[in-house]
Amino acid sequence: QVQLVESGGGLVQAGGSLNLSCVWSGSVFSRNVMGWYRQGPGKQREFVAGLASGGNINYGASVKGRFTISGDNAKNTLYLQMNSLKPEDTGVYYCNVYMGLYGDSWGQGTQVTVSS
Repeated sequence: QVQLVESGGGLVQAGGSLNLSCVWSGSVFSRNVMGWYRQGPGKQREFVAGLASGGNINYGASVKGRFTISGDNAKNTLYLQMNSLKPEDTGVYYCNVYMGLYGDSWGQGTQVTVSS
């Protein structure tokens, strides 16, 4: 079983930056996709960014060009650098690892609030 713990959320003014971290522990299958999702107030959870074990990276349309996903396997950590934040980026940000038939896991989330 994989455990994920996010950190780095907080309150920031519009135009500011935050860097989220997600530390994983447990057995992560070598072929996986790690990613970030978010859920804003009254909204459904949406995809933010994904990093596949093969190196492919994808971003949601609303964050492309502003957010950067990266990972450090030596530190078992996934990052999300968020720049030029907007009030609509407000929400709980979740870390996820998807391993196909081996299942997927979610973190508990970290709150990001962007004030106008």
